[in-house]
Amino acid sequence: MEAYYPQFSERFQEMLRGLKGRKVAVVGHARPDGDCIGSQVGMSRLLASQGIENVCVNGDAVPERLLFLVPDMKFLRTDDILPIADQFTAVFVDCADGARCGDRLQVIFPRPYAMVDHHISNQGYAEHDFVEPNSASTTEILAGVCLDLDIPIDAVAAQALYTGILTDTGQFKFPATTRNTFLLAAELFRCGAKPSEAGYELYERESLGKIQLLQMFLASFQMEYANRICLGVVTWQMFKTTNTSTEDTEGLVDYTRSIDGVDIGVLIEEREDGSLKASLRAKDPIYRMDKVAALFNGGGHACAAGLNLKQDTENFRARLVAALIAQIEAVESKTNS
Repeated sequence: MEAYYPQFSERFQEMLRGLKGRKVAVVGHARPDGDCIGSQVGMSRLLASQGIENVCVNGDAVPERLLFLVPDMKFLRTDDILPIADQFTAVFVDCADGARCGDRLQVIFPRPYAMVDHHISNQGYAEHDFVEPNSASTTEILAGVCLDLDIPIDAVAAQALYTGILTDTGQFKFPATTRNTFLLAAELFRCGAKPSEAGYELYERESLGKIQLLQMFLASFQMEYANRICLGVVTWQMFKTTNTSTEDTEGLVDYTRSIDGVDIGVLIEEREDGSLKASLRAKDPIYRMDKVAALFNGGGHACAAGLNLKQDTENFRARLVAALIAQIEAVESKTNS
């Protein structure tokens, strides 16, 4: 059988050998999404199958809609791990850089032992780096490595890895989706993944509050640059009015990109403390959203990137739109030259 990630096989086995006898903290990023939680569950089950004791650690709680992935697993929060952090060796998953896990966890684990990720902006920051930006998700990488090395994938891991692939490919619609994505999804189905359960839990259990939040978000749309950029906003007041939380913004940004003629969609979220979060989505990877996000200390992928702004939020919307326009013009000038 053709190997999925032959470039990782030898080094991954070496990494696993180095973890023997250690207690491992499998660390994910702040505000975890499907790929993050799926990667943590997958990595945790992988390590356990090799006799390596481990726990999953996040700065934020597992989102309610993803709890079906962790029925019998314990996820520790930052305060839980602080008193015992020196007992653990860190393995990061789905974190484009060390800061993505949150400020406090980064202080605890400044240089992880290993890291698995798929973000194009990832420059490497662990002793053992496994980065493949051409993969649609981190869960895709973990699934492929397990199959390459004949590491068993139980039903719980299969469901988690499948869900991560499902969410990070936009239900297999995003440009990063490849032949291997479908092949790995099929293998995970064989190992016990249940696509119908994942689909129901993720897309057919919306609260009334989230639908009301969506209504307000759609009403906030502003079109820029001859209607090629669509920008929507979720204010803190909207969260209060609809009795929703930041978890409920998952997937909203895709509505901005879905409009015919729009090349780039943007969601800006306002937090209670006045900080901002922006999600950037492009239909074509040529526009490199990761580069725009990097201007504001963010990162991500060519078609999907994000950033958090705790300071200097004044006139952010105008500055972001200007940066997006400049990126479009720079790309198209280079393409047409």
